[in-house]
Amino acid sequence: MKTVNNTSETTRKRSWVWGAAAVVGATIGAAALGATTSRPGLWYHQLRKPVGTPPNAAFGPVWTLLYMGIAYAGVRLVRAPASPERSKALAWWSTQLALNAAWSPVFFGVKQPAAAMVIIGALVPAIAATTNAARKVDGPSAVLMLPYLAWTSYATYLNAGILLKNHV
Repeated sequence: MKTVNNTSETTRKRSWVWGAAAVVGATIGAAALGATTSRPGLWYHQLRKPVGTPPNAAFGPVWTLLYMGIAYAGVRLVRAPASPERSKALAWWSTQLALNAAWSPVFFGVKQPAAAMVIIGALVPAIAATTNAARKVDGPSAVLMLPYLAWTSYATYLNAGILLKNHV
């Protein structure tokens, strides 16, 4: 009987380790995509920006911290006991990360703030849904998502302001 428990425990540990690696890898991938496509060039510098736009130097450190929180929240969810609630939270976590990864290439890469607005308009509710679903599985995971939700809401204001001030 002890061997079965040890085997079961080893299998469970391997499962969450692979899940955690997938979560961290996906987060690093989204961050790298954002970093490589978000370099503000002449196009961005020439845009009129809304009041409260932070200096360009702020974005890198802020997003680094946010991605760390996103990844850690995902790892905590992967480590939580399997349940329908955990599956829902991980599905929302994956959805928000995919939307996050799409925003920078659309806004900065192809210079389409209107299309990026559609993406960020879906991203904020996806982060809120992730936070709510995580709250039912692992409270700290939900708390880790709150700064990201706040910053992305602020980024929505910035995206909308650029649209309104530049008619792009």
